[in-house]
Amino acid sequence: MSRTSAPLQPPADAVRPVRHPDAPAPGELLGAHYGQCFGCGGEQPHGLQLEARAGEGVSLTAEFTVRPAHQGAPGLAHGGVLTSALDETLGSLNWLLRTIAVTGRLETDFVRPVPVGTTLYLQAEVTAVAGRKIYSTATGRAGGPDGPVAVRADALFVEVKVDHFVDHGRQEEIQAAMNDPDQVRRARAFEVNP
Repeated sequence: MSRTSAPLQPPADAVRPVRHPDAPAPGELLGAHYGQCFGCGGEQPHGLQLEARAGEGVSLTAEFTVRPAHQGAPGLAHGGVLTSALDETLGSLNWLLRTIAVTGRLETDFVRPVPVGTTLYLQAEVTAVAGRKIYSTATGRAGGPDGPVAVRADALFVEVKVDHFVDHGRQEEIQAAMNDPDQVRRARAFEVNP
């Protein structure tokens, strides 16, 4: 982003992020962290159904196609939907760190309109880590990985314990996620979001 606010600038003692040794390999599809997630879940008919792939280091690529249910103005993506796509992409980076984190701050720049039917190609990376704070950035391009920049964002994620979700989530969904026999899916269900 051109003018990142002070809270999104890593402090002087921040360190370079380190990819977890058990993180998915570069090119590997990350899959949904939770089936009901608006951003990546396949069980959300009007959700983004965003698909992210691990990149090199602590980076990833993702894409989603803007559908009619995602419009704000006639024929154009809603800005909140585009922000959700950026938030989901940035939040997915935490899986490469194997850290449970929530969005603390997200700043989005809308560079150009994104028409319905456009596939948005997102690239994101963690830039720094300072204690429980994870700093990251993302860019969304319209029509192809080298297309024009349509949106970009900087974010601060804050590491939390799984209790954050257990204490604040609706009990029916919490219990269903905790009862999932797939250990990885169970852990990933509590990966992102405030």
